[in-house]
Amino acid sequence: MKDKILLFIPMYNCEKQIVRVLGQLNQEVLKYLDEVIVANNRSTDDGEQAVIKYCDRYSELPVKMLRNIENYGLGGSHKVAFEYAIKNEFDYIIVLHGDDQGDIANILPYLQSGEYKNYDCFLGARFIKGSKLDGYSKFRTFGNKVFNIFFSIGCRFWVYDLGSGLNMYKVDILKDRFYKKYKDNLVFNCYMLLGHSFYRHSVKFFPIIWREEDQVSNVRMTSQAWTTLKLLLSFMFNRKKYLSQEHRDKIVEDYTADIIFENNHETEN
Repeated sequence: MKDKILLFIPMYNCEKQIVRVLGQLNQEVLKYLDEVIVANNRSTDDGEQAVIKYCDRYSELPVKMLRNIENYGLGGSHKVAFEYAIKNEFDYIIVLHGDDQGDIANILPYLQSGEYKNYDCFLGARFIKGSKLDGYSKFRTFGNKVFNIFFSIGCRFWVYDLGSGLNMYKVDILKDRFYKKYKDNLVFNCYMLLGHSFYRHSVKFFPIIWREEDQVSNVRMTSQAWTTLKLLLSFMFNRKKYLSQEHRDKIVEDYTADIIFENNHETEN
């Protein structure tokens, strides 16, 4: 029986890049996707109109545009999408960032072979053998590899990326909402790795091509590095207690979004 797969594209101020991301969704990729949601995290640019204009030209794309009720952060947008996947009974959710640094083509061979079915978490990695980095400095690469070693020790499995823009999750593992209290900002994926470790989810990393061209980074390297190290050390000191705590700066009861556009389409899935 064919798996029901959702593609989630988080979008925040990437008007120039989002149409390139949608352009990655060729007919071969669409064979494996039942629906695509673009979640706008209250962008201040014209990204929404760029998506709608693109979808008007390509009506075969099964795209819905969601607008978060408020700016939840990148982690909060994940929670919106996870809830959508659970409520609509998807089997898997793929996350592809809307800034066009990753390419969904990198996961296509594993969709074709069905290898993703063997894991709860199928995670793209920039720092694993076979990956390729374009526009990424040697200093940043070295720093990431050092932190990957730290997280490998803390998670008790090999970690090759703390959070890239291309990941896939089995929806079954999301149904208990273990991630609900994790921070809603850019370190959300780090918390997810700790959760995968504690709940013994099966994890597989795969190589990706990663590029930096005209994207605007929201990462403040020094402060984020310190924050990441502190959360890892706290987790290692008391794994269960740490993950059960409230980590959010603002408590949100329900992560919700409005559907503001739905493409008229016909699929062969």
